[in-house]
Amino acid sequence: MTAAINLLGGTGTYCAAFSNNVGYRMAFKAIMDYRWIYQIVMVGTVLTGLAGIVALVKLLKGKSGVYRFTMILLIIGTLLGGTQFFASMILRGKATPANVKFFTNVVTLVYFFILGLPGIKDKIDFSNPSDKSETNSAGGLVAFLAGITTLTIFSWAGPSHTFFGENWVFVFETPLVIVGTVLIVGGFLTVLREVLNHLSQKTANQEYKI
Repeated sequence: MTAAINLLGGTGTYCAAFSNNVGYRMAFKAIMDYRWIYQIVMVGTVLTGLAGIVALVKLLKGKSGVYRFTMILLIIGTLLGGTQFFASMILRGKATPANVKFFTNVVTLVYFFILGLPGIKDKIDFSNPSDKSETNSAGGLVAFLAGITTLTIFSWAGPSHTFFGENWVFVFETPLVIVGTVLIVGGFLTVLREVLNHLSQKTANQEYKI
């Protein structure tokens, strides 16, 4: 989920970081002298989001060193998110939706930090790979949540992208709706399939015992 937020947040920063559209330049005139900050943040956040997907795969497959790898990514994501959040607050007086990205990284970082504490870490084996069913279910759930995040972006990103009475997020309405819908439907069907398989196996085992 955090990886999806970073990807969406990173790509969504393009308008402020690189776009030369006159409308965007007028809307973001307060940050024009500091665009280099947003350019670095955008590139770094997108790369962190992509690496986050790799981390998720590593977690599901139980790869060695995955906890450290994930923590490093979360620290980087938090620093990048914090940079954009505070820069936007100082320069523009508002930071939506950068605040969502920042606090999502913070919460996830704290969560993984707690998992690494003595007494808790010993009970969690990150090097133990999940079985195929668990992997598919987790992937489906992540896709479903990412889809919801994508489809609702018009609401939570709209306030900071509304200029001259127009929500500019709708410029990307078609691709966002398509991607969000595919993620939701695909994620839901994946989880549903695994649930049905589990119930089918459970029923078969009960019949075998009888």
